[in-house]
Amino acid sequence: MAYGIMIDTEWCSGCHSCEMACQMHNGLPIGQTGILVQEIGPWEYGDGKWQLSYLPALTSQCAGCAERVAMGKLPTCVQHCQAKCMEYGTIDELAQNIEAGSKKVLFAL
Repeated sequence: MAYGIMIDTEWCSGCHSCEMACQMHNGLPIGQTGILVQEIGPWEYGDGKWQLSYLPALTSQCAGCAERVAMGKLPTCVQHCQAKCMEYGTIDELAQNIEAGSKKVLFAL
């Protein structure tokens, strides 16, 4: 069974808690992490309307916290997400929760 992490980017606040938790849990050096939050914007696109979004993306260093998951725990990035916009589960289960027009992204582990 394949597992993944789904992130609702509409609710990501860009706090970088997922990055820090991953880096600390895995003992990675500064500048390396299993998840990286990218900032999109800011720019004005209409009368008083601004684009500012955050897009967390798993990097090649993400191992899905296999040891945590084996103990019944969530991956550390999901556990420490302050906005609670990350979910862990089977790809099939998570994909069912992606609605048309949503800003959710699904990463397969």
